[in-house]
Amino acid sequence: MSKNNEKSRDEFRTRMGFIVACIGSAVGMGNIWMFPYRTGKFGGAAFLIPYFIFVVLLGFSGVIGEMAFGRSAKTGPLGAFAGAMEMRYGKKGRTVGTVIGIIPVLGSLGIAIGYSVVVGWFLKYLVGALTGGLMKVDDYGSYFGGLAVKFGSIGWQMLGLALTFLIMILGVTKGIEKMNKIMMPVFFVFFIILLVRVVTLPGAADGYRYMFVPKWEQLGDVRTWVYALGQAFFSLSLAGSGTIVYGSYLKKDEDVVACAKNVAFFDTVAALLAGMVVIPAVFAFGLDVASGPPLMFITLPAVFQQMPLGGVFAIIFFVAVLFAAITSLMNLFETPIEAVQKELGLSRGAAVGVIAVISTAVGIFIESGDAVGAWMDAVSIYIIPLGALLAGIMFFWVCPKGYARSQVEMGGKKPLGKWFEPVTKYVFVGITLVVYVLGIFFGGIG
Repeated sequence: MSKNNEKSRDEFRTRMGFIVACIGSAVGMGNIWMFPYRTGKFGGAAFLIPYFIFVVLLGFSGVIGEMAFGRSAKTGPLGAFAGAMEMRYGKKGRTVGTVIGIIPVLGSLGIAIGYSVVVGWFLKYLVGALTGGLMKVDDYGSYFGGLAVKFGSIGWQMLGLALTFLIMILGVTKGIEKMNKIMMPVFFVFFIILLVRVVTLPGAADGYRYMFVPKWEQLGDVRTWVYALGQAFFSLSLAGSGTIVYGSYLKKDEDVVACAKNVAFFDTVAALLAGMVVIPAVFAFGLDVASGPPLMFITLPAVFQQMPLGGVFAIIFFVAVLFAAITSLMNLFETPIEAVQKELGLSRGAAVGVIAVISTAVGIFIESGDAVGAWMDAVSIYIIPLGALLAGIMFFWVCPKGYARSQVEMGGKKPLGKWFEPVTKYVFVGITLVVYVLGIFFGGIG
């Protein structure tokens, strides 16, 4: 689509580096607290049936599509959308495509700014665990409440942004790829350590029953299917932004179908692993598993406080969670950074600087729990699924007939079956439209 962009463009050095980076972008807070809660609430093991169905459908349509779209364009959504419109309508369509491409870029930046506030909270808790102060807190509700207020965590948020941007200024190969190769394995190893500890807790079996004993009647509840769809959609990072950008750094001889399989598999493993740690631990101490976001900052610290060697396990937990958050944050910020770098012709460092200034200027005003919650709800409901929908339309409908198939098959070991066009053009685009409508109707399903 854009041969001129291939020269001197940074790339993932290895296929594994690309896969790990995509896994890092997908594994985040939704896996750690939302997935376990929803699994228990909407039928236990029964919830996993629609969840797995949607993971497969979305993984083999939207994920491979965004990866291949980015690789074909060798640029992010601005250039990719412009290129698709140019192929269909000539040069006059290019400007329209660029304007439309702004939507997923803004969505990615918006979520990243909100996420940076949460990363600051994790840093505060990690430092507290390291110093031992977190285990001496009398009231975790008040402790968190003092942090999640207006201008209550500026220093911690700035530290989180600084750590993230220091990695990103190094580029794709030396920064994003290298750090994901460290952070993601550590995340999985640390959660396995936590799992081994939680299994031995008295009362943990009740948590496993909550998660994995099927309540088949829940399959008749439409909300089970709605929230399973939302969980799968947002967990796979479908937004028409980050996966497209990461795909643009992927070499042409790599198999995107195999890459998508690995991303979907390990993202699901991370969700299951987190659930098998968080929910049984909460049950073991008789605390509220349905406490929502406070689960991370109020309920779980109380669990660690009561657990033998709880301070050690608190450190392990918050390191793992922080790594998951930073790898997701890198993906979210890469979309606007790539757009600024390419469209304005800036150096990598200058582009990072521009986004850093914007993120700081906006982020400090949404540090309260209510403000950041409302901010992220608005972006995730109205912009993120719209970006994914527009990306699907551009790649599967606007690009010439057969183009999407040829780009997905490039680097693959065997051709795709006849299922590809119906599943991508109709099922995926249709599902994404449904996600957008249901998100508005339910006030968010991600």
